[in-house]
Amino acid sequence: MTSDEKPLGGVLPVFQTPYHENGDIDYAVLTKELNWLLESGVDGVVMAMVSEVLRLSHAEQRELAAKTCEIIQGRCPVVLSVGGESTRIAVENAKYAESVGAAAAMAIPPVSIGALEHELFAYYTHIIEAIAIPVIVQDASGYVGKPMSITLQADLMNTHGADKVLFKPEATPIGPRLSALRDATDGKARIFEGTGGIALVDSYRRGIVGTMPGADLIHGIVALYAALEAGNEERVYELSMPISAIVAAQHSLDAFLAIEKHLLVRQQIFTNTIVRGPVGYQVDRETLSEVDRLFDRLTSVLQPT
Repeated sequence: MTSDEKPLGGVLPVFQTPYHENGDIDYAVLTKELNWLLESGVDGVVMAMVSEVLRLSHAEQRELAAKTCEIIQGRCPVVLSVGGESTRIAVENAKYAESVGAAAAMAIPPVSIGALEHELFAYYTHIIEAIAIPVIVQDASGYVGKPMSITLQADLMNTHGADKVLFKPEATPIGPRLSALRDATDGKARIFEGTGGIALVDSYRRGIVGTMPGADLIHGIVALYAALEAGNEERVYELSMPISAIVAAQHSLDAFLAIEKHLLVRQQIFTNTIVRGPVGYQVDRETLSEVDRLFDRLTSVLQPT
């Protein structure tokens, strides 16, 4: 990062990947989604877990990464997911992300094994040292894998520097582990909240520098983050209650995808709710009815008085 570049922070949504009926990525809809996010006041965009990166082929991952940077055209920072099942894959992904214009790379650990701690340290070190852009260490154990120790994460930052190593911790319990990471790094760690917004208020008070929610609730999340920055407590809870209630229904990766794509269709951004299968969850009509009621409540709160 050069001296005139603003550090990553604020609201950086993870976009959902739209598909044609035949299962191919729909880049026209993706363009609409990314432009809509920019118009909503985001501080960056992210390609990561709810972009279904684990369900894309290698060629599709590369194409989606490049197309995202091409669509954004430097209007905001782009963070690209680069994690892999081997260090070699992750390093190659990280180099590619940097080559197409990513502002940062975000890496989950391998998901098919419970890697030994010293192996994970080496895995991340190779990624960090392979590129000039920052690396966000994502503990994605809320979805896949096992939690990463606080000691490991702190050691990575202390070894490579707070400007080069950032964090998106998702292991539970979110709040106490976030505080433990903050304290283990003497408050130097730059941490992003990654729970879709349900823990945003508590996480903000513990010292995060930004949030990476899904795209579906972006108007509410942008308004909530602004209220937190302004210290408007009444507005904070007015917004956080319906947001948290919606996210509470999203108990797994496939639940996030089903509900997020439903709300993107409702907002006329997506044309369908197709998710790459096989899936581990299918949302039922009654859940969607409650989500719609809560989204109506959030919408009414967002309306100017």
